[in-house]
Amino acid sequence: MTIEEKIQASETRVFKTVFPNTTNHYDTLFGGAAMHMMDEVAFIAATRFSRQLMVTVSSDRIDFTKPIPAGTFVELIARVIHIGNTSMKVRVDIWIEQMYSDLREKAVTGEFSFVAIDENKKPIPIIK
Repeated sequence: MTIEEKIQASETRVFKTVFPNTTNHYDTLFGGAAMHMMDEVAFIAATRFSRQLMVTVSSDRIDFTKPIPAGTFVELIARVIHIGNTSMKVRVDIWIEQMYSDLREKAVTGEFSFVAIDENKKPIPIIK
């Protein structure tokens, strides 16, 4: 399998519902909850790509361009965008989808960096 085929195969999509327990005082998704979801789906994509132990080492710029209201669905799409020797970057986009209409728009974008580690928590090559 080529690198591009592995990237395609590891793309991860997760749908969630924005319930009141994840919202702030403006009745929109709390930023920390969004980042938690993004890190989780990025981790899944990184692991699916490498099939190794992966840990988050950083989150890069995260742009919140639209508020995400309670009572909507969100789709998180994670895709590997860069592969280094022991690390990789995964981009995550969050799309808002209204429950009772076809309206869909991008709300958040961010990048997360991961490192492959061995059983001693030492970095190891991603591509064997």
